[in-house]
Amino acid sequence: MMDLALLAAAASAAAPDLTAGNIWDLIVKDFANIGTPTALAAFAQVLMIDIVLAGDNAIVVGALAAGLPDSQRKKVIAIGVLAALVLRVIFALTVTWLLGIVGLVLAGGVLLLWVAWRMYRDIQGHSGAEQSPGSPEIEGDEKSGLTASKSFASAAWAVAVADVSMSLDNVLAVAGAAREHPGILIVGLIFAVALMGVAANIIAKYIERYRWIGWIGLVVILYVAVKMIIDGWAEVTPYVFG
Repeated sequence: MMDLALLAAAASAAAPDLTAGNIWDLIVKDFANIGTPTALAAFAQVLMIDIVLAGDNAIVVGALAAGLPDSQRKKVIAIGVLAALVLRVIFALTVTWLLGIVGLVLAGGVLLLWVAWRMYRDIQGHSGAEQSPGSPEIEGDEKSGLTASKSFASAAWAVAVADVSMSLDNVLAVAGAAREHPGILIVGLIFAVALMGVAANIIAKYIERYRWIGWIGLVVILYVAVKMIIDGWAEVTPYVFG
């Protein structure tokens, strides 16, 4: 039988130490070695993940709010962006605890595969009478393939659920890409929060206009998802089958 206490201790030990007094030292250490292939690759992956997932978040919010009266649509979009911002902050502050949860790295990798599939569908585009007509505030959401909500309450609820999922995806993806570089991980999480707060709509526009950005992001997320699944399985297997 699996020793849960031993598994929890191993997972916790694998999570980075992000205590307040240690954060600056970690950032300095990683960025002093940013020219090394592994650190540079981790940093590039983190930046691309943050960019495409912030844009994807904005697209989903706009698509779900489309079709509502003007005042209600703007409220739902504002709530969606604010909620995504707050959730990213909460998940970022608890990333050490999250990475210590037994099997979460493995589950996060599987979740990212679903994110990659959704991004692929978004990039390919969709047709059909039931998909979202898009919100004028956000470019690109009319091709999301999502069905617009019929009421303010249903839109707000759908956006809240989507925000929880996408914010957790964002934080886990950054953690998966930079797990061995905690300083880069910290900067990546700060960057994710900043992008969602000030630039998500702008990013959505450019992802729609320049599809290659989305394709590069898709490849990066797929790579991180597979890496998280392999690493997560390697951590869990000795205790499950040992």
